[in-house]
Amino acid sequence: MDLQIPPRLRALLDGPEEAVCLAEAALLVAAGEYRDLDVTDYLGRLQTYADAVCARLEPDAATEERLSALNQYLFQELGFGPDADNFYDPRNSFLNEVLERRRGIPISLSIVYIAVGRRLGLDLKGVSFPGHFLVKCQVDGGVVVLDPYHGGASLSLEDLQQRLREARGGEVSRAIVSEMLVAAAPREILLRMLRNLKGIYFKQSLWPAALWVLEWIVGVGPHQAEEIRDRGIVYEALECWRPAAADYERYLALSPKTADADTVRERAVEMRKRIARLN
Repeated sequence: MDLQIPPRLRALLDGPEEAVCLAEAALLVAAGEYRDLDVTDYLGRLQTYADAVCARLEPDAATEERLSALNQYLFQELGFGPDADNFYDPRNSFLNEVLERRRGIPISLSIVYIAVGRRLGLDLKGVSFPGHFLVKCQVDGGVVVLDPYHGGASLSLEDLQQRLREARGGEVSRAIVSEMLVAAAPREILLRMLRNLKGIYFKQSLWPAALWVLEWIVGVGPHQAEEIRDRGIVYEALECWRPAAADYERYLALSPKTADADTVRERAVEMRKRIARLN
């Protein structure tokens, strides 16, 4: 298995943020699991959705009208919605599967929403809100925050405060909520998707799958100490002692005073002993 980030995805991530097609990037992530995935075909499907909505709108339709038509088409007619019964199914994190099954989790449904909405001229941006990915849209007089996981529902400031209380505990001011509504960059969104997958694969001890995901996470952000440590854990589980030792040692170099330094140091020493036995 090729563990390297595909050249096209690397080019997208290294280019200007405003030029990144988020749906294409998400499909390229899915191609890490589905090697024969036809990215162009699924992008065409998103365009077909947008064309269907656009045909119902007047050219000068207001933003609110476009949002209403988008919600009606995606969630009522096509039936996109949450896979609440199988939330941690990895298919919910792969955009091709979300488009086929019309089921997903907050971040993947948001990417569908953004992809179709932008093709309608809507200024949609992802928001890495704690515990639940959201979308925001610029409208006359301000910003509306939307939840594609719940049919594109518009959320009030009070709704957002309550959600943040549930995610973090304690009282939450309006200022804190506002700080959480900063638009997420494409790189940040893709990392969140990959970390979701990593968590699923770790929980199920699917180490080969976890390895390619972690390789891509580290490839996107090479100085993420905890991700390097976790890649070491995967390498150890796969009995790849040399890369496991290297990752543990790299983690300690990046985070020498971390709380788990002694434990990781012991693992690194053990890996070196196992390497020595091979020689």
